[in-house]
Amino acid sequence: MVTELVRPPAPPQRNGRVAGGLLDPGQMVRSLPAAVRKLNPVTLWRNPVMLIVEVGAVFTTVLAILDPSFFAWAIVVWLWLTVLFANLAEAVAEGRGKAQAATLRSAKRDTTARLADGKIVGAAELRQGDTVIVEAGEIIPGDGDVIEGIASVDESAITGESAPVIRESGGDRSAVTGGTKVLSDRIVVRITQKPGESFIDRMIALVEGANRQKTPNEIALNILLAALTIIFLVATVTMQPMAVYAKAENPGIADSLALTGDGVTGVVLISLLVCLIPTTIGALLSAIGIAGMDRLVQRNVLAMSGRAVEAAGDVSTLLLDKTGTITLGNRQAADFVPVEGVTEQELAEAAQLSSLADETPEGRSIVIFAKERYGLRERELYGASWVPFTAQTRMSGVDVDGRQIRKGAATAVMKWVRDGGGHPSEKVGPIVDGISASGGTPLVVADQGRVLGVIHLKDVVKKGMRERFDEMRRMGIRTVMITGDNPRTAKAIADEAGVDDFLAEATPEDKLALIRREQEGGRLVAMTGDGTNDAPALAQADVGVAMNTGTSAAKEAGNMVDLDSNPTKLIEIVEIGKQLLITRGALTTFSIANDIAKYFAIIPAMFAAVYPGLDALNIMRLASPQSAILSAVVFNALIIIALIPLALRGVRYRPSSASQLLSRNLYIYGLGGIIAPFAGIKLIDLLIQFLPGMS
Repeated sequence: MVTELVRPPAPPQRNGRVAGGLLDPGQMVRSLPAAVRKLNPVTLWRNPVMLIVEVGAVFTTVLAILDPSFFAWAIVVWLWLTVLFANLAEAVAEGRGKAQAATLRSAKRDTTARLADGKIVGAAELRQGDTVIVEAGEIIPGDGDVIEGIASVDESAITGESAPVIRESGGDRSAVTGGTKVLSDRIVVRITQKPGESFIDRMIALVEGANRQKTPNEIALNILLAALTIIFLVATVTMQPMAVYAKAENPGIADSLALTGDGVTGVVLISLLVCLIPTTIGALLSAIGIAGMDRLVQRNVLAMSGRAVEAAGDVSTLLLDKTGTITLGNRQAADFVPVEGVTEQELAEAAQLSSLADETPEGRSIVIFAKERYGLRERELYGASWVPFTAQTRMSGVDVDGRQIRKGAATAVMKWVRDGGGHPSEKVGPIVDGISASGGTPLVVADQGRVLGVIHLKDVVKKGMRERFDEMRRMGIRTVMITGDNPRTAKAIADEAGVDDFLAEATPEDKLALIRREQEGGRLVAMTGDGTNDAPALAQADVGVAMNTGTSAAKEAGNMVDLDSNPTKLIEIVEIGKQLLITRGALTTFSIANDIAKYFAIIPAMFAAVYPGLDALNIMRLASPQSAILSAVVFNALIIIALIPLALRGVRYRPSSASQLLSRNLYIYGLGGIIAPFAGIKLIDLLIQFLPGMS
């Protein structure tokens, strides 16, 4: 079975970014059933902190049934709400992905495949290596590579773009995806997928979160949270023996104040434990990871694992192809430089004539430049003999009206002139060298035995690239431009774009060697690629982003796929990865600071009667121990709900150094985590102190 897909509507854009989407109140309501289902201990055991809270909620429920009171039942309700809110955070994060998956599945339909031998089979019966024929109007039955023909393909089901794309054999745009539609012509496709492992199948699994595994950092943080939970558990357990000893020393103290009353002791100790363990970050940790992957999906990037997203945040070296990433991709005519004795008009006319049959982007740019700069319009030539460009001759041109006009690489044209008995001007060499030194590409134009001048083709650096690379530098990321140009040209482009380094005349082996050298220095490396020759480097890189238009080998080697095939998106991917790490760090800081503040807010109020010296620390002046503990439990639950939008949207990322990020993190989330409980618990205490059983 293959899917012909209707892509869900793209989320709204805001300032060039995808708007939240996850923060829809309706989504929170729809996620409630999933949050309730996650109360199952079999599901919750993956989150040890919240499992402890649920176990505590069960015990308090039993205690409240055995010795009912308003205080006990209020604690029971809020402990269960704490677990439910934690589950809700994860359910909301998963909800958008599941909604996308449901939309994708709803459009599934059976598709047949016509094998090369004429046999018709169901798409589900296809195996790796099968060859199928797809004609205009038919659905491509499975993932594969075009091995024959060229066709226009509608890939809107995958990319969301309505404009068709060209897929052809023998190049880096040969990969096709099952479920897309051929609009014109006929292609022969060799199936590369295994049954049930098509790109669409993996896409559905990824947006559902079914394949999300905890990253190493996430596992390490979970271990830290579990350790803190154990420490606070031991500390809480020791409080009752201390209270019993204090009761013996001060017989006049009420049982409730001494934590020795049979009806409230267990409830109070469990409540205290829940308030002190890191429940905030424990509740939000999974949601932060899921939301990070969702932000990539919103930008049409599929990460094959959470590890890849996290690695993007730690990247310290960025390898970027020059063509299409740093520059616009096609060199354009920028100037006509005639030799002495030749006018610019004469050179422009010859350059245009030699380019009329040149269908390359460079050739078209020469025709347009001559038209716009010198008013030369395209013309029909009768009896002309066109000379196409070949890799052997490295030049093209036209023979017309007894004239032989050629344009091409300097060495090739100069040799052609000499072979024809001509004598190239000595002025040509300095012009060619000057254009090359500036980062341009020189094309020499000759008319029979005479060199007329040089066309200056220029790689145009995309607007704003220097500013983006400056941002990368502030983030501590080193940028390296990869190009097949000669070192002189590469240096000129690198200087104009503002990259830190470049690799000229790069081969696949050179790219792989560069990545390994960077990794040996302890750096994480990210790169993009689309061809089979990029596959080894993509597999070696810590973050390998394959273009969806690329070959199947490239997409299999990378750990991310960009559905829009936009190489510059690698910079956005790094920013999303860093935002994920910053969000996790900020909320961890807030959670730990939060717990410390709750400790100093609650303990003095609870034990001031037992140890009068603690009254000096009771700066909040809470109404009673029962009010203090209930206020803390309520605050502990509500702060999770308050932080869900931040966890899903992510902390705002600003390019800056690690030390600046740490300082900002400590000031905003460390200091905020200390202040918030004092203000919140006091406000809640003022509201509930007049409730029955709270005095």
